Amino acid sequence: MKKQTKAAPENQLLELLKEVLPKATHDPLLAGKIYQAVEHELQAQARSAAFEKFCARVALPNLEPPSVAEVKAQVAASFADGDVTVKPNRKEQSLAVELSLPDGAQLTGEIRVNPQAASADEDGELELVLKFVPFPVCLPGDPELVWLLAKRENLSPEEAGIALGKAEEDFWLSKTGQKLLRDGTERSFPEFIARVPAGLLSEAGLKRHYKEPEAVKALRSLVKAARRPGRS
Repeated sequence: MKKQTKAAPENQLLELLKEVLPKATHDPLLAGKIYQAVEHELQAQARSAAFEKFCARVALPNLEPPSVAEVKAQVAASFADGDVTVKPNRKEQSLAVELSLPDGAQLTGEIRVNPQAASADEDGELELVLKFVPFPVCLPGDPELVWLLAKRENLSPEEAGIALGKAEEDFWLSKTGQKLLRDGTERSFPEFIARVPAGLLSEAGLKRHYKEPEAVKALRSLVKAARRPGRS
């Protein structure tokens, strides 16, 4: 029996809305607004959950400036569209983190100092880090043009494809994406993959190996080449 990949609940809800809304209302504009509002709320909840998870697992051995700067850099890399503010609290031995998003939303979190974090991280015992595995993709109209991406090993190709599509949609809706569109940038996959922040892909469990797409290399026959030196 063929195993089917289970879609995320959020994607299931959005697919259900696509089917139900046209039946519930004959106003396509209203249906579109409802769909966008639900999608935006799901995105906000997902980003909030990701931020809380990040604050819970990030290593903070102390409140010295280098450690605080490192944490701030990690937040900025993982949430590239937001402005990061950090405030050490030496009395509570914690670091308050605030992330201001382009849509006006603000996420706040607290990272507790853990003196064992540095040594545990060096020994690889702080957390299980999932490896990236190859995830080459191509567009339906040009299967010979391949982008050599990577995905977390716990994602199936189908799940990674859904995550990639969601990341592309989020990018074009972001402040950076909207500015690029206003400046005349074509809304296309090549432009997305060349410009998307690494942090946005990382949130989706993806990684970009090369910013520029490359065509698949057709290798010459090695059998013929091997016979030439011995030819009499």
